[in-house]
Amino acid sequence: MAAEGAKVDPMHQFTIEPMFGTGHWEIAGYNIAFTNSALWMALTAGVLLLFVAGGMKRELVPGRWQMAVEGFTGFIDNLLAANIGPAGKKYVPYIFSLFMFILFANLLGLLPLMLVGVHPFTPTSHFTVTGVLAVMSFAIVLIVGFWRHGLHFFSLFVPHGTPIWLMWLIPVIELISFLVRPFSLALRLFVAMMAGHVLLEVLSSFVIGSANSGPLWGSIVGVPSFLLMVAICALELLVAGIQAYVFALLTSLYLNDAENLH
Repeated sequence: MAAEGAKVDPMHQFTIEPMFGTGHWEIAGYNIAFTNSALWMALTAGVLLLFVAGGMKRELVPGRWQMAVEGFTGFIDNLLAANIGPAGKKYVPYIFSLFMFILFANLLGLLPLMLVGVHPFTPTSHFTVTGVLAVMSFAIVLIVGFWRHGLHFFSLFVPHGTPIWLMWLIPVIELISFLVRPFSLALRLFVAMMAGHVLLEVLSSFVIGSANSGPLWGSIVGVPSFLLMVAICALELLVAGIQAYVFALLTSLYLNDAENLH
């Protein structure tokens, strides 16, 4: 019975639930409940604002907080300079905000808050959240492209040197590839975060189940599972940063296509 009660559902952590009694809030038939996903996105935005505000002191001898903010800002500035050039400087605020929001959302979802009775939630493990971020970035690319180049932006789908006899095929392939970008951008982040969290939950169920089965199974299954879970946690911290970087990197590359169209 103890083992049955300790059973872990690896998908329960992704359940979106209304909070603060807002489950019945509706506008024009649409539910507008304030959910756990919205709460953790708000917390992520709040942490990001506090992080940036703490680094805006502009002291002559910067403290660690200011150095951290300036370090991340410089990192994004160098990323855009390498991928876009001098014109990339105007995108620093957006790419910095995008990178830091994803990074903080990923990291907050890994905090062991269950020890104090709080269930952490990772917004980036839901395709709706990553999809909105990707569509927003893709919309900026389109706006920049048509604003700077007008209808000449469509030449992006005809690579330089394309043979005449392939003019009917290459633009179609390039257009499909271009339209798939926001989907692949969102899917990559969503899958990486969801898979890692599911794996951690499965390993934790092994640890709990083996502990309830007695010392023999606890030593044979529980200890290796626990050690593997610790290693996966460390890997997840790395993945959290890598996925934020990849999202920012690919967005900067897409902006380069819109900014420096040849």
